[in-house]
Amino acid sequence: QVQLVESGGGLVQAGGSLRLSCAASGSIFSINNMAWYRQAPGKQRELVAVITSGGPAYYVGSVKGRFSISRDNAKNTVYLQMNSLKPEDTAVYYCNVQLVEGNYWGQGTQVTVSS
Repeated sequence: QVQLVESGGGLVQAGGSLRLSCAASGSIFSINNMAWYRQAPGKQRELVAVITSGGPAYYVGSVKGRFSISRDNAKNTVYLQMNSLKPEDTAVYYCNVQLVEGNYWGQGTQVTVSS
């Protein structure tokens, strides 16, 4: 029905930058919210950033000023620009897309920040 494909994860040093991408395809009429979550080993999945259909974005306090979420509606793609990365940002990052059909998840991409 709907498939999300993530890319952009990898290994970076503290202070470095990384940009994640998530492209949605399938039976899509319109997308409401698009979001990024992350899950560290042994931890619960947490919301990192969300962007509404109109563009306004919201962030969890720990990433404010460092991360930036954006979307390209023509490409059904959401991005997460991550700057000034810290070791505590290490996690598997998942994108989430809200449609009238329901919520859909990407496969996850590993982000590892070394000290």
